Amino acid sequence: MEGGPKTRATTREEGLDMAEPERSERRRLKPAPLIFEPAEAAADPEHFFDLESIEDPRELLARATELTLAFRSATDRAIEFQAIAAAQLGDPRRFDRLTPADIAERAEWTEDYARKMIEFGEDLLRNNGRVYDV
Repeated sequence: MEGGPKTRATTREEGLDMAEPERSERRRLKPAPLIFEPAEAAADPEHFFDLESIEDPRELLARATELTLAFRSATDRAIEFQAIAAAQLGDPRRFDRLTPADIAERAEWTEDYARKMIEFGEDLLRNNGRVYDV
């Protein structure tokens, strides 16, 4: 039994490497991690990830760029999950299937955008959640 968990971890790591070759280039340019700010700092509209305290413009540009890349990456991933959820909710095989109009209302989208997101989600599900750059 000693080899069980270790084998699973190795398989999972190998699976990640094999599963997302397209994203390997993005991983090399890994954005800065998003760190949650203390509540009192987040409440201050002038405070944003301590950027206002950076005096050196080079350092400010570097840190602001790191944050921009991190937020873009997080946004892209969240959109993929939205699409997967929309496809699952709109699946005609579900007894509780939602129409594109219902999905649009829940997600605050237009009905046309909901249809496109359902299609995108179906593509992601067919490709095991992987986005392929064309």
